[in-house]
Amino acid sequence: MRVGIGVGVLVIHEGLVLLGKRRGSHGEGTWSAPGGRLEYGEELIECAARELREETGLTASSFELGPYSNDIFPEAKEQYVTIFVVARGITGTPANLEPTKCEGWAWFRWGEWPSPLFKPVESLLSLGWRPGGA
Repeated sequence: MRVGIGVGVLVIHEGLVLLGKRRGSHGEGTWSAPGGRLEYGEELIECAARELREETGLTASSFELGPYSNDIFPEAKEQYVTIFVVARGITGTPANLEPTKCEGWAWFRWGEWPSPLFKPVESLLSLGWRPGGA
């Protein structure tokens, strides 16, 4: 069993949120925000900026901490605490820079979700949380 810390980046742009369809890992076929594991010694905002850049090529002018989820993935024998970070002031167009991990990126209106969603995103929505401007 493994417990980890993940960072999910909620990219908000013109009232839309960016999601990608996962590939090649637990949660394959589900829609998720960009993100990944927090690296040793890394700050949460640094992790969010790094993951956003590595996965999509995007940069953001501002980041703010959001809520968190605590999810168990029995099939992988993993538990993750995912801390969500809201990213705004996006520069660029999303590119699929990790095609072995993601089928592609798409913009969605908050509340008009694709299905199925990755467990941490489902958990976030079950809290009833909504970022301003989305």
